[in-house]
Amino acid sequence: MDYFPLYANLKQRPVLVVGAGEVAFRKIELLRQAGAQVRVIAAKVGAAVQQLLEQNQVQWLKAHFEPSDVEQAVLTIAATDDAQLNQAVHDACVQRHRLVNVVDNPALCTFIVPAIVDRSPVQIAISTGGTAPVLARQLRQKIEQALPPVLAPMAALAGQYRSRVKAVLTQATARRSFWEKLFADPIFTEALSAQRAQHAEQRLQQLLHTQVDTTLIGQVTLVGAGPGDSGLLTLAGFQALQAADVVLYDALVGKDVLAFIRRDAQRIAVGKRAHAHQVDQATTNQLLIQYAQQGLRVVRLKGGDPFVFGRGAEELEALKAAGVSYRVVPGITAALGATAYAGIPLTHRLYAQAALFITGHCRAEGDDIDWSCLARQRQTLVIYMGTLKATEISTQLIAHGKASTTPVAIISQGTLAEQQIQVGTLATLPALAQQAERPALIVVGEVVQLQASLQWFS
Repeated sequence: MDYFPLYANLKQRPVLVVGAGEVAFRKIELLRQAGAQVRVIAAKVGAAVQQLLEQNQVQWLKAHFEPSDVEQAVLTIAATDDAQLNQAVHDACVQRHRLVNVVDNPALCTFIVPAIVDRSPVQIAISTGGTAPVLARQLRQKIEQALPPVLAPMAALAGQYRSRVKAVLTQATARRSFWEKLFADPIFTEALSAQRAQHAEQRLQQLLHTQVDTTLIGQVTLVGAGPGDSGLLTLAGFQALQAADVVLYDALVGKDVLAFIRRDAQRIAVGKRAHAHQVDQATTNQLLIQYAQQGLRVVRLKGGDPFVFGRGAEELEALKAAGVSYRVVPGITAALGATAYAGIPLTHRLYAQAALFITGHCRAEGDDIDWSCLARQRQTLVIYMGTLKATEISTQLIAHGKASTTPVAIISQGTLAEQQIQVGTLATLPALAQQAERPALIVVGEVVQLQASLQWFS
């Protein structure tokens, strides 16, 4: 991020504004709303600022700026049309490690003033890093329209009861559960909307009493993260990540998807890659059970879909045996997502009436594979984790009747900006696999020949 977002307490603190025109007046009004002691330096004073001076709402220091003036201010705003003066204010603040904002000049700002949605004590700040302030204002307008007025009294009442709730509910998970139930409770919100503060307070106390008598029961949510592109995560998956106390995630889950996890949630990497297993399956199962039995909301975040070569069923079997509640949020599996982004349809009226998904990793060495079934004509074969066995796959399919000229594709980093697609034939599959970045998806079938004309993602 270009700027670190924070909210500053400026009540009764000195803030310096250099300039007293229309732009300076707008900044002064914001500072006054925050309770700051505004001090002005300006050779010329506009009518609006002059009125504030006459009403003793702000303090006029002097006409001309000197570098030492910034030493008595928490932060400084330069709002003049004098580029040389603005530069001098910036330099004085930087040399003295003071925050400075030069209006409409992001290069000279060590802090910026965002567009603000004010439902005090609820505040939302929108920033574009000083690059597009009009866009920030438009976003603010949209958020203003979407947010209900009830937010202000809701937050105020929560603030009054925060220490009391903490004393009653000593566990952080119990408190979080209480507040979530309260803010979503229609009786509570309707009472506040009707300005019946006493009824809202009674409802709060009722729910707090109920929470004390309730033992928190943990739950595990198995979430499919999709093939990589964070935009393919389902809404239900996003909501689960936002509510989770603990997230156990796979190595194949992209960083953009991980960014959706609530910031104060615990993150545990339990991913596995070929020949580099970090956490074995038994340990992962035990962690899921352990955290759920502590009353936590646990998300098991898996690449693709949990039930498509994701060992999701094994984890649910362990949870069921331990008596742990669970639910499943499906995800877009790589065979669907990666092929779509590569421009390869899995079925086509002329080329393939069936699609078959298999894994290149057998459950145990020596398991017999029905290669004749895999080599059938007019079907698309999609092979997960198959690059290490590409030579065997090519040899066996050809031996069981698949033409050596059958089109094949290997897709690496599917659905991501780094997506790579290699196209060849079944005979050249081993050579393609040696060049492919892992993990990769192998697609075998006549539909691959459509890739060149249907590709759209780059």
